[in-house]
Amino acid sequence: MDDRSHALVPTRRALFRIALAAAAAAGLPAALTACTGQRPGQLTVAGGEPGGFYLEFSTLLAASLERHGVADRAEAVSTGGSLDNLAELRGGRATFAVALADAAAAAPEPGTEAVPLAALGKVYENYVHCVVRRDSGIVDLSQLAGRTVAVGQPGSGTSLTTPRILAAAGLNARTAGGATADGTVAVVSLGLNDGLAALKAGTVDALFWSGGVPTAAVAAAQQEVPLALLDLSALLPELRKRHGAQYDRVLIPESSYPGVPAVWTVGAANLLLCRADLDAGTVERTVQLLVHHAGELIPQSSLGVQFLSPETLINTAGIPLHPAAADAYRKLHG
Repeated sequence: MDDRSHALVPTRRALFRIALAAAAAAGLPAALTACTGQRPGQLTVAGGEPGGFYLEFSTLLAASLERHGVADRAEAVSTGGSLDNLAELRGGRATFAVALADAAAAAPEPGTEAVPLAALGKVYENYVHCVVRRDSGIVDLSQLAGRTVAVGQPGSGTSLTTPRILAAAGLNARTAGGATADGTVAVVSLGLNDGLAALKAGTVDALFWSGGVPTAAVAAAQQEVPLALLDLSALLPELRKRHGAQYDRVLIPESSYPGVPAVWTVGAANLLLCRADLDAGTVERTVQLLVHHAGELIPQSSLGVQFLSPETLINTAGIPLHPAAADAYRKLHG
């Protein structure tokens, strides 16, 4: 079994050097090349919750799309996360969206039209955070039995991944307020910001969040209440057995959150997606932007992003590349 382990993420400056070096080695121009097709007037990027990596990345992407003439105007919109973003794409309300590979591979939500989607590239890694208060005494996932856990906002990728993690750990989930049973976790549907507020107030014992490293809102909460992260990596074999090779073993470095030791956890590829019927010119220009202007797309809150580099953009965790994206990568890199 492929047990890919990711070491410390590179710095923004290092990533930028990697992207520039790869482009130079391939003889690629610094600016976007001309593509056939009319430039769209408006592009929309479905993002995520305020304080999270999705919305930061989507906002930077929208600004770059506009700056480099991929569209006359581009904007990022706040959403609940991956599942909402997929629905926005399928409904034609968004042009692009970031989403977890496991969410993209799942069947559409009931009532959602099954419009084919495609990837433009793997843009970075998502890290599942299981956040607890340092003074809680909780050091292992099994200790969540009988406790209350925030499992993500409805519509988020976290709300899909968390139940899979709990089940892989042998923990049953019930809605908070029901009868307690051995090995059962009381779950509440709270997103990043509401979940952190509840954790600080002591009304939940743990918060699950899937995002970049560091997540700005988690770092801010750490300044108010000392926090700890649980190691989830032992669950990887069971997760892969149940759901396929969509999950990786990844390291949240010690420098991510002051006072929090490095911890291994579960990661999933984060993809930039579009509808499969998006015009080829827009797709090709966007791929060129991802390759040539990676340094513009790294949120300031991030320690660095492992991807947005030519050799990893095409690794889309089984989600097919848009044909124009695949063609663009072949032209750029052979």
